[in-house]
Amino acid sequence: MLERETILTPAGFNRLKSELDTLKITKRKEVTAKIREALEFGDPWGNPEYEMAKQEQAFVEGRIKTLESLLENAKVVKQAKQADTIQLGSLVSVLDLETGDEHSYIIVGSAEADPLNNRISYKSPVAQALLGHRAGDVVEADCPIGVVRLRVLAVSAAESELTSEEVS
Repeated sequence: MLERETILTPAGFNRLKSELDTLKITKRKEVTAKIREALEFGDPWGNPEYEMAKQEQAFVEGRIKTLESLLENAKVVKQAKQADTIQLGSLVSVLDLETGDEHSYIIVGSAEADPLNNRISYKSPVAQALLGHRAGDVVEADCPIGVVRLRVLAVSAAESELTSEEVS
């Protein structure tokens, strides 16, 4: 099976690595203890505590495999410390020209996107429209809700904790 490259910011790489370490070091032990405890109630068949613990174990092991694959195929982008153009890792403040609402986004790799926390994938329509622009520029993003016009208010390097050389 061909593995695809995973684009990550340095901070995103560190978050995923930390999650993997927590799952391997802490969570596995916790789930094993739950399984042992559930088996103390007797036969595993028809034992809801045992079934729940086994399901949790399956989830943890699946997540570990996913994270290992993501990190193994990661390309950590080097971020400029003081970028005036929007790029992966940029913190961008925009004004929606139709509604007058201000929004802030961090442009991140797809594996670290979390729209509810304003971390949008560089592949999203809004990020695609913003990439390469500067403060003061007006961009149009072709979104599922229609075309959105945004004025870039500010651009800064959101996450520059490590360069790609320090992560490798």
